Amino acid sequence: MSVSQAPTKANQKQRIGALALVLLGCVVGVAVGMGVYTFDYAEGMSYMSNDPTACVNCHIMQEQYDGWQHGSHHAAATCNDCHVPVDLLGKYATKIEHGYRHSKAFTLDDFAEPIRITPSSLSVVHNNCIRCHGEYVSQIISHSAKDAEAVYCVQCHSTVGHGRKSGQ
Repeated sequence: MSVSQAPTKANQKQRIGALALVLLGCVVGVAVGMGVYTFDYAEGMSYMSNDPTACVNCHIMQEQYDGWQHGSHHAAATCNDCHVPVDLLGKYATKIEHGYRHSKAFTLDDFAEPIRITPSSLSVVHNNCIRCHGEYVSQIISHSAKDAEAVYCVQCHSTVGHGRKSGQ
C-alpha cells in the first residue's frame, strides 16, 4: 500500500463520525416512528378535542363517563370544562401532562383503582367550579380564602360532575 492510499486519521474520524450520525439517525427514527404509531394507536389526537368520548378511550374511565352522562352537569359541561384550565396554554399543557401520566400509568399498569384525582387536578376542578359558580359562592370563597386550609367544592359536592357512585 502506498502512502497516498493509506487511510489517514482524519479520514477515519470522518468515517466514524458519519457512522455515528447514521446510527443516531436510525435510533431517533425508530423512536419517533414508535411514538407516532403509539400516538395513532391510542387515538392521541382525540384527547386534544373537547369530545367527552375521548375520555373513555381508556376503559378505566367508563364509570366516570357514565356518571357524567347521568350527572347534573351533563347538559352544561364537558370533561374539559371541569378538568382543564380555560386559558389556551394551561389547557394544552394540562392535557399533555395528563396524557403522559395516564399513558405511562396504563402502559405500566401502575394506577390505583378506583382512580383518584391528583392534588393539582383537584385544584383545577375547584378553580373551574368557582369560575362558573362564583356569584353563587362568593361569600363562601371569601371566607375560605382566609382559612389556612381552603375547602374544595367537591368535598361537599362530590356527586355533581359524575353522578352518584356506588356506595354513596
